[in-house]
Amino acid sequence: MDKISTILIPFDFSESAKRALEYAVAFIGRNGDIKIILAYISGHSNFELLPENFTKLEEKYRLVLKNKMEWKIQGGSLTQSLLDIQKTRQIDLVIMGTLGSRMDGNSGETNTSKLVLAADCPVLVVPKGNIDFRMRCIALVLGKEEIDDTEALGILLKFARRFNAKVHVVTVKNRPGSYGYSEEEEKNENTVEYYLENFYAERVFINNKDVAKGILTYVSKNDIDLIAILPRNHAMHGEPSEGQLTRFLAVHSQVPVLAID
Repeated sequence: MDKISTILIPFDFSESAKRALEYAVAFIGRNGDIKIILAYISGHSNFELLPENFTKLEEKYRLVLKNKMEWKIQGGSLTQSLLDIQKTRQIDLVIMGTLGSRMDGNSGETNTSKLVLAADCPVLVVPKGNIDFRMRCIALVLGKEEIDDTEALGILLKFARRFNAKVHVVTVKNRPGSYGYSEEEEKNENTVEYYLENFYAERVFINNKDVAKGILTYVSKNDIDLIAILPRNHAMHGEPSEGQLTRFLAVHSQVPVLAID
């Protein structure tokens, strides 16, 4: 991804979707040359909206955004329809609220977490509650595995450059006696220091039996504005997570979460 040109927002006129749109508008800024596409997937939400509802939104943001918003109504399942749009319209970034609150009892999945793990582009999840846009401090959460996709760090660098944000690299160790750098962690240290340039602030190791709790506690105590995670770089409780940590953070974090995979 050379630059962010097009943002896709799943939009059903819920408060969650409206928060995601407000966040995206603030992310772009008044002079940003980025297009927003709003996607309404019929059959997923209430059928209260008509094309004129989107027209009202276009009018609301017409003087704020450089490029006119587009909107698309499409039938089908939510996740697959959004993935189809993402591929056909060459979406660079998805910004979304928490779509669907019901968790799958076996996998802990929601509509949000499904899309986060399935999309072929970065997905930024805006949590519930009042979120004022700010991006001064980013926490990049790294697991124990060696980073195998440096392109993901290149994407994070674009975010840091855009907002002159500092990146704190955080690893939570959940096993007693796991102190010091492993070989993979030392390689990761060199990799992030190289790819994040002068936006790299520090490397932090936290000891906590609960990886997710350790991350959220660090974020709360250090005034972090965005959590960035590389889903394939993580394992929970010593086993491959298959996106378990990413799913949890996407649903439970109080700050936006950026998944880059």
